[in-house]
Amino acid sequence: MFDGFEARRVETADGSIAARVGGTGPAVLLLHGFPESHLMWRGVAGALADRFAVVCADLPGYGGSGCPPSTPDHAPYSKRAMAAEFVDAMAALGHDRFAVVGHDRGARVAARAALDHPDRIVAVAALDVVPIDEAWRRADDRLALGFWPWSLLAQPAPLPERLVSAAPDAVVDDALGQWGSPRSVFDDEVRAAYIEQLRDPDRVHAICEEYRAAATIDREHDADDRRTGRRIRCPALVLWAAQGALATWYADEGGPLAIWSDLCDHVEGHPVAGGHFFPEEHPDELAAELAEFLQP
Repeated sequence: MFDGFEARRVETADGSIAARVGGTGPAVLLLHGFPESHLMWRGVAGALADRFAVVCADLPGYGGSGCPPSTPDHAPYSKRAMAAEFVDAMAALGHDRFAVVGHDRGARVAARAALDHPDRIVAVAALDVVPIDEAWRRADDRLALGFWPWSLLAQPAPLPERLVSAAPDAVVDDALGQWGSPRSVFDDEVRAAYIEQLRDPDRVHAICEEYRAAATIDREHDADDRRTGRRIRCPALVLWAAQGALATWYADEGGPLAIWSDLCDHVEGHPVAGGHFFPEEHPDELAAELAEFLQP
């Protein structure tokens, strides 16, 4: 799936990051969401590698990355901790400054990296998300029923771990089939890889810890930023699925772009064709848009 890319494992102070590395040029880090892994970038990475040094990485707990021990406040799985770990990992790969593109959960890590490490992040793209604090502030029955992992996986252990571990194939199939993207986008090999990581109890616990962090400590960090006026200073791109939930949920409030504008100094964006998993539905179109945005 990643012709010309090298599999790398990067040791950091907080654990290990598994990644695929390829291409030359300005560095860009690609981060995935739930229930995916770095495999979601299989159609995008090669197209970008003609002009960029591309790093497709697994979030902690996913794919081949490590599962750091957690704490009662879930801090090791906060977006702040993850962002810091990826900054360290990119430095170990020789990239002190880089752009970061994130989808779903990975987009929140990308945004936190831009907020916490403005000297390291040159540009950020957030795909099919709104900021964590704003998502929770606007949460209603649509979020609870439509994006069920937000509330289910954030429940105290071990309930969500036991439920996910009991039927990982059902969890993946529901996610891949219910969020606006056609099931045909995910071939058997990719589907099997997404399911396999949910067969590992340590990974399931790590994934739940990230959702618990999003419901608690991440919101505290976001509130601190709002209170102190800290914003994303680098160029930002926001894209969301025209056939996904974000296209309608926030329409009365100006849409996702207006929500992100409250956090970013320089932001552009618009809806794109497809459902929530549009990077896997339309990889060529996304790669072209990202290349135009990221090209210095």
